[in-house]
Amino acid sequence: MRVSAKVDYAVRAAVELASANGEPVKGEQLAEAQDIPLKFLENILIELRQAGVVRSQRGPEGGYWLGRSAAEISVADVIRAVEGPLASVRGERPEALHYQGSAETLQRVWIALRGAMRDVLETVTLSDLATGSLPVAVEKRATDPDAWSPTESRLGARARSR
Repeated sequence: MRVSAKVDYAVRAAVELASANGEPVKGEQLAEAQDIPLKFLENILIELRQAGVVRSQRGPEGGYWLGRSAAEISVADVIRAVEGPLASVRGERPEALHYQGSAETLQRVWIALRGAMRDVLETVTLSDLATGSLPVAVEKRATDPDAWSPTESRLGARARSR
C-alpha cells in the first residue's frame, strides 16, 4: 500500500484537530503545526468537511473542528474521505473482480489485503493517535521485527528457511 501525501496530510490535520479538544482551529494554524502546504490543506479540509469528518465556520471565531468525537473517527474514515475505498484494483472493489485460469485465486488475495488494512485502519481512531495510545493488536504489529525489516531481507530469510 502506498500512502499518498494527501492521505498523510489529511490524517495529520485530523489528529491536530483531535488534539484541540473541540476548539476551532484556523487552517493556517493546522498547516503550520503539521508543516503542510496551506493551499493543499485547504482542498483536503473541503473533502473532509464534505464527508462529515470535520466541520467549519467562517469568521474571526471560526475555524475547523471534528464533525464527531475523535474516538468515533477512524483513520479509515479519513482515508475514505480523501481517496475513496481503502483497497481497489484498477478502480474496482476486489469483490467485483473476476480472474480466470491460474490467476483465479488473486481476487481472494486482494480481498484479504483489504481485510488486513481494515484490521488496522478501522481500529485506530483519531483519539488513539492524539493520545499516543494505539490498540494492542496494532501496537503488536508495529513492534513486530518483521514489520520493520525491508522486503528484500525478509524474502531472503524466508527462502533460506525453506
